[in-house]
Amino acid sequence: MKSIISFVIRYIPRSLLQQISHFFLWILAVFYKGDRVECTICHSQFKKFLPYGRKARENALCPQCLALERHRLIWLFLREKTDFFTKPKKVLHIAPEFCFIDRFEKLDNLEYITGDIESPLAKVKMDVHQIPFEDNTFDVVFCNHVMEHVDDDIQACREINRVMKKNGWGIVQSPVYDIPETLEDKSITDPAEREKLFGQRDHVRKYGKDYAKRLSTSGLNVEENNYVKNLPLDHIQKYGLPEKEIIFFCTKGN
Repeated sequence: MKSIISFVIRYIPRSLLQQISHFFLWILAVFYKGDRVECTICHSQFKKFLPYGRKARENALCPQCLALERHRLIWLFLREKTDFFTKPKKVLHIAPEFCFIDRFEKLDNLEYITGDIESPLAKVKMDVHQIPFEDNTFDVVFCNHVMEHVDDDIQACREINRVMKKNGWGIVQSPVYDIPETLEDKSITDPAEREKLFGQRDHVRKYGKDYAKRLSTSGLNVEENNYVKNLPLDHIQKYGLPEKEIIFFCTKGN
């Protein structure tokens, strides 16, 4: 299973996967039924989650709603540490994840807008370098696992900061590695070389421990929140959460 999933992720276009993968995973879900783990988003229970990733991680993907470890963590964070589910909010979700879309759209308190340059799941076709909305439009902006793909991550964050309201906030996640500084070389365009250096063929940089500081140079305030560190171990195991995932919580800056 691990090798099959790794192959599919590596070689099938992401836009196609976003359209069809859930149908196949729903079939697999029948064979994974159990009560050892539970998805925080769809509340489905399984004997374990599916492996996922180019180097497949065990116990990662919910076969029912397609939530990964980080998605289950973000859901808990939103529920426990914000008023996202209870207060009126206008939300921009850039590169929306399948596990969130329907659930966010059904929330009566949200005016929910999805946008992306290529994703078939998004309703607004947009380039994150030039977000097609007025200044101070959104209460909340989500933009997860995008910055490692874009040409200019600082410009993208400037745009997020621009469209965010004065008291707005957001979450901007990316893979962050145990290296002191972000590795970036715009002269590297060969996909195989990018995979070797940055971890994936469509990544243009490899973020290090300076991630929050780097993105904050855009004017957006990016803070590191170690929410998962305060959760009981049995919660981490039951919900299949990433033990080292920092939530990068953003607020509007200058």
